[in-house]
Amino acid sequence: MNDTSAVGPLAGVKVVEIAGIGPGPFAAMVLADLGAEVVRVERPGGAPLSFGDSTKDVLNRGRRNVVLDLKQERGVETLLALTSHADLVIEGFRPGVAERLGFGPDAVLAANPAAVYGRITGWGQDGPLAQTAGHDLNYIAITGALAVSSSGPAPVFPQNLLGDFAGGSLYLVIGLLAALTHARSTGEGQVVDAAIVDGVTHLLAMPMAARQAGVWDGTRGTGLLGGGAPFYDVFATADGQFLTVGALEAKFWDAFVERIGVDLPDRNDLRNWPELRRVLTERIAERSQAEWVRVFDGSDACVAPVVPFDEAIDHPHLAARASIVDVHGFIQPAPAPRFSRTPAELSTPPAVPGAHTRETLLAWGIDDADDLLAAGIAIQG
Repeated sequence: MNDTSAVGPLAGVKVVEIAGIGPGPFAAMVLADLGAEVVRVERPGGAPLSFGDSTKDVLNRGRRNVVLDLKQERGVETLLALTSHADLVIEGFRPGVAERLGFGPDAVLAANPAAVYGRITGWGQDGPLAQTAGHDLNYIAITGALAVSSSGPAPVFPQNLLGDFAGGSLYLVIGLLAALTHARSTGEGQVVDAAIVDGVTHLLAMPMAARQAGVWDGTRGTGLLGGGAPFYDVFATADGQFLTVGALEAKFWDAFVERIGVDLPDRNDLRNWPELRRVLTERIAERSQAEWVRVFDGSDACVAPVVPFDEAIDHPHLAARASIVDVHGFIQPAPAPRFSRTPAELSTPPAVPGAHTRETLLAWGIDDADDLLAAGIAIQG
């Protein structure tokens, strides 16, 4: 197995991730990236959604992979033995499922009172929708975020970046680390209820403020940041590519006007906005994306190209910062954020389910690991 000696600001923090999909694995990946020792516990058969080759599933990087049959009592007992050594526990089942299977918060905290038990769901642990199925698209739909997510005739789904990962995973990580701070100072663990609907709603603080201040009417395609302002939008170029213009402040707008090469109406008069949009649309469509990048290179005009997904690794800025790296034989994002004293690094690559079962159980004090393997309760990949 690859070296799992931890580096990064979370070195020494131990995490048990009860395998799920989407936001739970991403949260565990972030913790592992930052140096935590994470053990991912999967059930026989693996996750219901996968990319086929688990050795290239970047969400599962940085941690050891163990398979336990949690339908058997000894499998649950083994899981609880692992959590008794953990600082953090992550699970993403519907409310009540972990309790029914025997490894809910009460069971974990009874054996390890200082543990922080993180629960990541879409709807949360209570409320009228808590027991219903859903996915990222459904969660962001009820918050109002999806309704204002484009300037076109219909909402545009932003992958699962806004819901699963921004409103879910990262809020779970915030909650886990905040509760860990409390646990280390008091010895008291607790449960973190990270609901995607809560996180996404929290992210809407600025739009809510704009709406209540009367500077935005709350509808799609309006307002400074919602597609209503022609100086903060995306425009098509001559070669079928796109250019972003984000010249909000006056000084940045002046830098933009200086290089756009055409007379523009006064943007401070809202009655001019339709004409301003028309002129900008026609002007930007006269040149290719690459030509416009050269025009605005080095300026403060707040102009950037829309880079195709597969070409982002070659963008000079991302390349200079090594934001995207080729490690373990495939392309993946580098750890973020960055630390001056405790830099993080990528260690263990994604593995097949159960790749590290025996050695992890032994390393975490499960002395009957071989008996569990012989009985089929623990499975070596």
